[in-house]
Amino acid sequence: MPIEIKELHIKINVDDSGKTTKGKSTGKDELVAICVEQVMELLKLQKER
Repeated sequence: MPIEIKELHIKINVDDSGKTTKGKSTGKDELVAICVEQVMELLKLQKER
């Protein structure tokens, strides 16, 4: 007999108080540049497949 799940509750606690990049907080432009670099790397990997 199959089991049907009608609700799923997920609870996540995020503590970001101790994480900084290279001992200092990054600026908005640096953060955007890091994100763009990671997205471009993922697109490159998808293209190679």
